[in-house]
Amino acid sequence: MNLTKKSGVLVAAVATVGLLGAGTAVADTTPTPPAGGGPVADPADGGATGIVDSTSATGFTFTTAAGVEVTVTEQSSTRYEVGQRPASAKAVKTGESVFVVGLVTSDDIAATQVTVQPNGDGGAAAAAAAGVIPFQQGQPSPPKSVGDVPSDYTEGDGTIVSGTTAYKATEAAQKVVPGGIADRVVLLSDGEYEVHNIGTNWPHHVFVSSDFTVLGWE
Repeated sequence: MNLTKKSGVLVAAVATVGLLGAGTAVADTTPTPPAGGGPVADPADGGATGIVDSTSATGFTFTTAAGVEVTVTEQSSTRYEVGQRPASAKAVKTGESVFVVGLVTSDDIAATQVTVQPNGDGGAAAAAAAGVIPFQQGQPSPPKSVGDVPSDYTEGDGTIVSGTTAYKATEAAQKVVPGGIADRVVLLSDGEYEVHNIGTNWPHHVFVSSDFTVLGWE
């Protein structure tokens, strides 16, 4: 890919919200492409941000700023927060802004933690500022990048990480470049992370430093 790098983009480090460690569950289902578009991938730890559409006895659905509908399946071990305060599943209500991390299979998240964001917009303002392009059937992704993107990065590089590390990298990426679903986090050889994004036309890769600062996206 020939990417045009835009210089001078500085993205501030984001604070994590006290995510606790969790192992990656073993999935026994075959993943399918998300409704908003994206490649089939094995289940991995990641997450997404959006506005709750509906709730049920087993979980809820929400829609991201780019229009991707995500199904959240609650587990017996799922933790809930309102802001940074412990809460229960009752805190998840229609119209609330949420950030969810867990095991991602296409557009389904088996939730490890659900954070309700009081007065949040589901990532709409940040997605607009980042230039996120919603998925468009048949439209190629634009060949562009923003910020510090590794010139030698190739899709598939690195080692998939899980648990706390994956969730912190996902949180950093979703605060700056929300709208899609982070379906895996990869540790690169230089110690940085690539957060892989599905459900959007652009961007597909968000690069995060070892201290969880967003560096750039493409």
